[in-house]
Amino acid sequence: MKSIRSILLIALLQVVAASPVFAANELAQIKAAGVFKVGTEGTYAPFTYHDDSGKLTGFDVEIATAITQRLGVKPEFVEGKWDGLIAGLDVNRYDAVINEVAVTDARKVKYDFSDPYIASHAALIVRSDNTTIRSFDDLKGRKTADALTSNYGKIAKDHGADLVAMQDFNDSIGLLLSGRVEATVNDSLTFLDFKKHKPDAKVKIVAIDNSGDSGESAVLLRKGNPELQAAINKALADIKADGTYEKISHKYFGKDVSR
Repeated sequence: MKSIRSILLIALLQVVAASPVFAANELAQIKAAGVFKVGTEGTYAPFTYHDDSGKLTGFDVEIATAITQRLGVKPEFVEGKWDGLIAGLDVNRYDAVINEVAVTDARKVKYDFSDPYIASHAALIVRSDNTTIRSFDDLKGRKTADALTSNYGKIAKDHGADLVAMQDFNDSIGLLLSGRVEATVNDSLTFLDFKKHKPDAKVKIVAIDNSGDSGESAVLLRKGNPELQAAINKALADIKADGTYEKISHKYFGKDVSR
């Protein structure tokens, strides 16, 4: 039979192992291993996807690689479906998730975030020849193509728009170009990516909602890793200061998307 002293010692070790102090050693563990493991989808262009040669690439992949380089280690990407991606952090499949994870109050309860590295906003998109819709207030009585349950749809509806239900960005743009609707409220980053691939598409952004459907994304970490969090924040600051971030941002979106 184990002595009371042994039982107490085991219990103490278990508490220490589960404590934030122990968890804070993750940066040292990463440096010792020489690898920073990153959870990502690999199916979410232009942020994380496979190019024609099969290579994993994308905005988030390049940002993650730049961060890893400044930590002094090599990146190792672990791909998984979005539904289980964050849960993979809970079971130590990787050290962080870098996959356009939005910073929310609900997630802050269970996880830590780095400083935000990208921001998206609700964009009011119309045909290039439209001169009558200049602001969200001009949507009153106009037909828009938006998802009924999305924040974008809510913004359009709150401004008096007549919504035509659409789930997909490309379908919404299709209705807009065909003249079946006069506008769509959609993600600004998705629009930038669309225009990058189809620069001749006759659509434009006429207004941005910086206070409504705005979202910042950051590196998602397990709770209680202040040293790792600080190191990642420093890496992000460094890549912004030395022009690396701007170069990556312009490559995928043609502009600075940090704010």
